[in-house]
Amino acid sequence: IGDDEMEMGMGIHGEPGVWRDKLRTADVIAEEMMDRLLADIEIKPGDHVSVLVNSLGATPHEELYILYRIAQARLQSVVATIVMPLVGRYATSMEMTGVSFTLCKLDDELEGYLKAPCDCAFWSVR
Repeated sequence: IGDDEMEMGMGIHGEPGVWRDKLRTADVIAEEMMDRLLADIEIKPGDHVSVLVNSLGATPHEELYILYRIAQARLQSVVATIVMPLVGRYATSMEMTGVSFTLCKLDDELEGYLKAPCDCAFWSVR
């Protein structure tokens, strides 16, 4: 991929994506990512949702938060409650540029697991 190109949907190990085209703005990309996710999972008013905005390695936190604000706004627009949003490097691939979004609709049991106290090398909840 050239410096002025990007790929939507590329896998963490370089698997082919949905499309390859000219670089687009962060807002346009985040909106498309949310469109695709919200088409796949029904989020209703009052639902609790966990959001992960994950750097693939080389994407800095500042850029992740720019993308997260779109995910947050879209979920707020459907009156969903975001629980413990995760923005950072969680699943990386050799300093690869890019980002992944993950949405998980929570029931009481899953939300309890997400909030459960733990302390290990890469995950801490107090």
